[in-house]
Amino acid sequence: MYVVTLSTLDAVYGDVAAQQRERYWRLVQDFQVRYGPGVVRVFRAPGRVNLIGEHTDYNHGFVMPVALDRDTLVAVRPRFDTLVRLANVEPEFEAVEFEIAFQIPPAPRGHWSNYARGVAQRLSQEMDVPLRGMDALVDGSPPWGVPRGSGLSSSSALSVALALALVALNELSIPWQRLARLCQEAEWYTGTRGGIMDQFNALMARQGYALFLDTRPRPDGTYLLEYARLPQGYALVIADTGVRHSNVLGEYNHRVAECRAAVALLRPYFPNITHLRDVQHVPWSTLESLLPEVTTLADLDRKGVPVEDPPPGVGPEDPLYVRARVRHVYTENRRVMQALEALQQGDVDGLGRLMVEAHISAREDYQVSCPELETLVHAALEVEGVAGARLTGAGWGGSIVALAREDAVPQLEAHLRARYREVHGREPQIFVCRSAPAGCEVLWETV
Repeated sequence: MYVVTLSTLDAVYGDVAAQQRERYWRLVQDFQVRYGPGVVRVFRAPGRVNLIGEHTDYNHGFVMPVALDRDTLVAVRPRFDTLVRLANVEPEFEAVEFEIAFQIPPAPRGHWSNYARGVAQRLSQEMDVPLRGMDALVDGSPPWGVPRGSGLSSSSALSVALALALVALNELSIPWQRLARLCQEAEWYTGTRGGIMDQFNALMARQGYALFLDTRPRPDGTYLLEYARLPQGYALVIADTGVRHSNVLGEYNHRVAECRAAVALLRPYFPNITHLRDVQHVPWSTLESLLPEVTTLADLDRKGVPVEDPPPGVGPEDPLYVRARVRHVYTENRRVMQALEALQQGDVDGLGRLMVEAHISAREDYQVSCPELETLVHAALEVEGVAGARLTGAGWGGSIVALAREDAVPQLEAHLRARYREVHGREPQIFVCRSAPAGCEVLWETV
């Protein structure tokens, strides 16, 4: 277990370190008010901004996220039974109780406790022994928590923080890479069929670095990763549109279905294909000729082309735009590899160009943008000193990320606010990222 003292995190939190210390102490005090006096342990997991590599992870492709100083905290105390008592410092989140078991009944769809239920169930299944429960209090509240629905992976930060707590309290021995996979599978409990990027980043990130991850597992179940130092003198600026989407059903799962439909269509020509990654070496002109522009699950079924495990929420007659979706994944994987090389060579302009190309592909081929995201990306690129900008996260709302010279940040913030207010009549939430280390236990008592 990665363990740090609260003072160690001062370098992460920077000029708001004093406020962060107060946040930790307040969480512990609130925990003791709710659950009584005694020893309290605190765990944190960071959100992330994806520098480049969108919607590639569930296709076994390449990604390059950066962990953020916005994080989710969970204060816990072990129990001597299997009961989990779960509460949140934000009053709109209902406190709940459930028993840890191999099969845990879900709360109603969309309930925040389903992330905890999924983690507890999956860990219990993996270890094949009953796990002891815990009293837990979560803090992901503004301004230091990961903004929900912003495309910065608040759900995975919550899942990983809870997983770290259960692993530590039960003294489990699980390799980090395996724990990342378990956290990914735990989030499937909520209905989202996402990839492994967010969980991997929350558990394996390094401060000051982007994490290049090949999301295709190797034969031994491990993953290839590499760290690339972020450019000196540049900042990652996030602007949140305030437009929220749901990852549970709808468009996200439609994109997963479209990619799985493409795999089914390509299998007669490439028998060993399981994910789009398997045809990354094939010339695009060849793949393009084998993929229709649009199809449906029903049409594929009539043609004897079964789609394996279509995700929930996708109807048999829903249109699936397979050619364009594959084109995005195919070209995005190449951009991530080029971005890694650009970081290694200190080519900031090259990295910026790749970010812009990635945004255009996400908008045109994957169709995950929206007017608010477009306003912010275009505005960012109008500012001198901005190397590149793109939407980040699943899309359909959420945030953009801009790579900007540090001396250009004040002008960038002002221009984004003015243009967004002019076009949409409201303010975006803007913050400059500090990269952060991986999730860990925080020894608040030592300070």
